[in-house]
Amino acid sequence: MPITKYLEKNAVDFANNCALVELNPEVRDTRRITWKEFDLTQPEPNLPYRREITWKIFNEKANRCAHYLLERGVRKGDKVGILMMNCLEWLPIYFGILKTGALAVPLNFRYASDEIDYCLGLADISVLFFGPEFIGRLEAISDKIMKGRLLIYVGEGLTPSFSENYVTSAMNYSSENPGIEIKDEDFGAIYFSSGTTGFPKAILHRHKALMHSAAVEQKHHGQTKDDVFLCIPPLYHTGAKMHWFGSLISGGKAVLLRGTKPENILKAVSDEGCTIVWLLVPWAQDILVAIEKGDVDLKAFKLDQWRLMHIGAQPVPKKLIEDWKKYFPHHDYDTNYGLSESIGPGCVHLGVGNDHKIGAIGIPGYGWEVRIVDEKRCDVKQGEVGELAVKGPGVMVEYYKNPEATAEVLDKEGWLYTGDMAMQDEDGFIYLVDRKKDVIITGGENIYPVQIEDFISKMPQVKDVAVIGLADQRLGEITAAIIEVKPGQTCSEEDVNNFCLDLPKYKRPKKIIFAPVLRNATGKIEKPKLRELYRTTDPFAVMKD
Repeated sequence: MPITKYLEKNAVDFANNCALVELNPEVRDTRRITWKEFDLTQPEPNLPYRREITWKIFNEKANRCAHYLLERGVRKGDKVGILMMNCLEWLPIYFGILKTGALAVPLNFRYASDEIDYCLGLADISVLFFGPEFIGRLEAISDKIMKGRLLIYVGEGLTPSFSENYVTSAMNYSSENPGIEIKDEDFGAIYFSSGTTGFPKAILHRHKALMHSAAVEQKHHGQTKDDVFLCIPPLYHTGAKMHWFGSLISGGKAVLLRGTKPENILKAVSDEGCTIVWLLVPWAQDILVAIEKGDVDLKAFKLDQWRLMHIGAQPVPKKLIEDWKKYFPHHDYDTNYGLSESIGPGCVHLGVGNDHKIGAIGIPGYGWEVRIVDEKRCDVKQGEVGELAVKGPGVMVEYYKNPEATAEVLDKEGWLYTGDMAMQDEDGFIYLVDRKKDVIITGGENIYPVQIEDFISKMPQVKDVAVIGLADQRLGEITAAIIEVKPGQTCSEEDVNNFCLDLPKYKRPKKIIFAPVLRNATGKIEKPKLRELYRTTDPFAVMKD
């Protein structure tokens, strides 16, 4: 059953209940109103920008979008792109695309013009919805991308000359279901890899994979009609959307928050009655720092209803969760592991109630199988490090138009080889050791940066840390630690070296760099960029005994 059926069900069962709220605390709306608005007429200073729609209106918006696209020639199997910031229009457009039988293709809002051009061509995108933030980037390539392609502007004000306006015309279309038959085996979406090793790959998924991701989320976190999900990450990413799918199944409200300031996150939880929040490591770190510094007072917010905090998209330092529990002892906690090739989070998860295993990514998720294998793809012994492989209904069909890359990670039995190195303990819990490509080989020894990062993160002065390998003529590579110090704290190279004396000598960082830790929009450390930034033409200059 396609996920569009859940939207249609909610439009009947919960017609006048709130489905989505958009909050933008940093920007007061000055545009013409096209959605139901609240509180904007009140005299309160610095009033946040807030919009909301019901399940009935949500479904009607999706139907209008579908009819709009069908009149413009979009047919089943076509690819329709979305290049927009999080907003109320995003998800109705996504579901409108699906209701035509076309494939929804979200694009990373950080893409530069050349990356947008590349992805439009790679995924055979014939129609692109875009927001006002991207006018400049698209204008720079408009002569190239307009040929045989429809560009649709989703915004107020003057419509760019190379596009047509969606907001003013979509309201004139039917709000009835377009009636296009969609089957589980039909292609449903293309998502792009994070592109940390060059231009991204296009990941093709069937409707059954989207549906399975929704079932996984609801099974893992038990969303009910009364839960309110705070969604902060970008909707182009599988993690954000597939976590929201738990709200879709249950008919619960979700809040789309623009911005990641700790006080705005806590205020959104308080004002909207949020019960579930998915955070990335940097945002959780920022909240803890703000609490420690006294920049936010937890007593000023209504947080008793907040029942679950979960994290994914990158390794989570154990100390981070231990510190979190000091301030939020009543929170359930879960770690979610996944990748876009496995339709986002949940193929492995810690599981609520397994706090004694914090530090692990967990056990196989609902409907998933897991293996840990060696270079020959044979199972390793329990406790040994190998590559993590997963299998289940959410595995991608292929890297679109890239059979060679597909064959490298997907075998004929349906096992997806993740490129992540992991080990399993005696209780069956899996621990992420590192990315296969990030393993540092120094003097013949394999070093897994995540283990060192987890160790250094225990230093009270450290806000964030990344460990990378740098070239060395004698050892091949050496370990370098990029350390981001908490605001108002001081930390010296000597402090770090002394703290690391408890590590085996070969694991101790040979170079200490105090600088911001670069992370992408989904919270993953951008190690290729860090390696490029800190590489040296004189390898001996970074060596220590």
